[in-house]
Amino acid sequence: MVRVWHGTQHKSAVLFTVKRTFGRLTGVEGKRGSMGAHTALSRKIQPRHEKIDAELLTPRQREILRLVSIGHTNREIADVLEISVRTVEVHRFNLMRRLNVRNVAQLLRRALQLGLLAKTFGAK
Repeated sequence: MVRVWHGTQHKSAVLFTVKRTFGRLTGVEGKRGSMGAHTALSRKIQPRHEKIDAELLTPRQREILRLVSIGHTNREIADVLEISVRTVEVHRFNLMRRLNVRNVAQLLRRALQLGLLAKTFGAK
């Protein structure tokens, strides 16, 4: 039994609720059992094997990607490139949007997959 706000619920009821919520969040609601949610999750985790256009990123975005990959903060990047911090933030936002990622870890992983960074990208 699992304790919830207004009493107790059986473990299977909680599991059903979790699966249903996951289904709503991932868009697999209505699929059979948990297999639909499991399949959606595994698809999300697997890397994409897409071809990338050489001109997908602007030269400035490539430069910012390189600086992010060696661990610079937005302020440090702004100082190096002699631009405002807000401009760096906009470039990073556009870069992440073009590569369809949500955080720096995903950005670096995606850039490596697409060959946008050298294998030794962390070397300063």
